[in-house]
Order: sequence, then C-alpha cells, then structure tokens
Amino acid sequence: MVANNRKAFHEYHIEDRYEAGIVLTGTEIKSVRASRVSLREGYVMVRGDELWLMDVHIAPYEQAGIWMHDPKRPRKLLLHRREIDRLIDQVQIKGYTIVPLQMYLKGKRAKVEIGLARGKRQYDKRAAIASRDEERRLNREWKEYQRE
Repeated sequence: MVANNRKAFHEYHIEDRYEAGIVLTGTEIKSVRASRVSLREGYVMVRGDELWLMDVHIAPYEQAGIWMHDPKRPRKLLLHRREIDRLIDQVQIKGYTIVPLQMYLKGKRAKVEIGLARGKRQYDKRAAIASRDEERRLNREWKEYQRE
C-alpha cells in the first residue's frame, strides 16, 4: 500500500468500494513508488461520462529536472463502463460522493480504491470515537487482567 485515507473513514460511511486504474505520467509513477502521495483532501469528480481524481497530492520527483509534473493536477480514473454508470447514478442521489480510500501498486500499475460514501453526521462521529475509546479501555483492562 502506498497511501491510505484515514480521514475518509472518519468523515463518511463507506457503502461500496471499487478498484480503479489511474492515468499517470512517468514522474508521477516514480513518486507513487516512493510513497510520496497524500489522499487526504482528494475526491472524485464526474466530468461528462468520466471520473477524475481531484486534489490528490503526488509530490514532484526530484530527479525529473525540467519535466516536473503539477502535484495536484486532475487524473483520469479507469473503470469499466458499467461501474462508471452505476457510480454516476448513485452520485446524482443527494448525499452521496466518491472518495479515494487508498492507493497501492498491483504489479507494475498504480491502483486507487475509491468508495461510494455518504457523509456522517456530527453525532455519528462522536459515537464512533466513543466506541473506539471504550474498546481501547477494555483491551487495556484485559491485558492488566492477564498479567495478574
């Protein structure tokens, strides 16, 4: 795995996941292989009948010289037509968006896992934090109990 978007799991309920190819230039794939990627502010935009990855930061490759790429340029996503149509239909429903969840290398190719997501409410976020804290507390107590 090259990059993970932990913020997406905090901000959204992920309802469906898809694996998408991504169109990159030569210097971009070298930066991806060096794990110099940030998915934090990224999102997927529908343009016509295509999906584009927006605001994903891929750091410039130092050895590129004058052939540097723009770190936040839009990048086209590659999916099957049926998957694209299904995602476009779902995004038109109010409250759904598409976010990048993780980027990884599969063989020689870079892949992005995107998720169909619905935004969480503030009380959902608080409940998730509370349950995570409770689970940590219980794990600590269980370890203490096992030591005795």
